[in-house]
Amino acid sequence: MEQSSLIKKGKKMIILGFVIIGVLFVLYGRYQDPELMTPSAIDSIQRIAFGFYITLVAAFGAIAIGIARYHKGKVETKGKDLSTIIALVTWSSKSRKIFLSTFVGYGIFFALISGTLVYQPEINFVTHYGAVVPSGFIAPCCDEPGYMPKIIVYITEHIGLQIIPINLVLQIIVSYLVGLNVSIAVTAYSISKKGGGISTIGAATGLFIACPTCAGTFLSIFIGTASGIALSVALSQMQTFLIGVSIPILIVTPYLMAKKLRNSDGSCKINFER
Repeated sequence: MEQSSLIKKGKKMIILGFVIIGVLFVLYGRYQDPELMTPSAIDSIQRIAFGFYITLVAAFGAIAIGIARYHKGKVETKGKDLSTIIALVTWSSKSRKIFLSTFVGYGIFFALISGTLVYQPEINFVTHYGAVVPSGFIAPCCDEPGYMPKIIVYITEHIGLQIIPINLVLQIIVSYLVGLNVSIAVTAYSISKKGGGISTIGAATGLFIACPTCAGTFLSIFIGTASGIALSVALSQMQTFLIGVSIPILIVTPYLMAKKLRNSDGSCKINFER
C-alpha cells in the first residue's frame, strides 16, 4: 500500500511539473508584444523573466522528485509489468553510473548542437558586441512563445551560453530519455552475450535510437564536407521538429527492450541489485 501511494504521488508530481512548464510558456508568451516594452514596463517584465526561470527550475525539481518516487515505488512493489522491469534494470549502481554519464555527456553534446553552448573562435565578443567578460543578462523580449526569456552569458571572449527555454526543456527531456535508453540497452547487450534471449541487434538498436541528433554527424562524415555543411544548415532549421519526433521513439524503445528482459512468468531476467 505504501509503495502504491509512492507511485501515485510520483505520477502527480511529474504531471504537475509538466503542466506548470506548459502554463509558464503560455503566460510568458503574452509579454512578447514589442509595444509592451516601454521604459516604465521594462523593469517589471525583467522581474517576470527572472520569475520565469525560478518557476521553471522549481517545475523540473518537482518532476525529478516525482520520477525518483515513482522509480522507487516500482522497484519496491516488484510487479511484473514493463514499467517495473525498466525500474529494476535501471536501479542498480552500474545502470545509474551509465545513466548519469550518458545524461551529462549527451547534455553537453546537445548544448553544442542546439547552440546553447556557443564557441566562436573567429569572433571576439568584447570587440564585436561590446560585451563585458565574464557577464550575463536575461533578454525578456521579443520572440515566439518558448524562445523567450533568453539568458545570454559571456564566459570568455569566444565562449558563451545562449539559454533558450524550449531548447533547455528539450535538452533535459531528451538527455534523460537517452540516458534511460542507453542504460537499458547496455544491460540488454550484456544479457545477450550471456545467451539471455535478447538479440544483440535489438540491444544495438536501442543504443542507436538513443542518439536522435547524431544523424547529421554521421551523414556529414559519409557525404563529404561541402554536402555536410548544406545538410547541417537544413537539419538545424528542422532541429526542434526532429527532436520532438524523436521523443515518442525514445519513450517507446525502453518498453520494447523491457519485453526482451522479461521472463515468461513476468519476472525480470536480471537479479535486482542496488
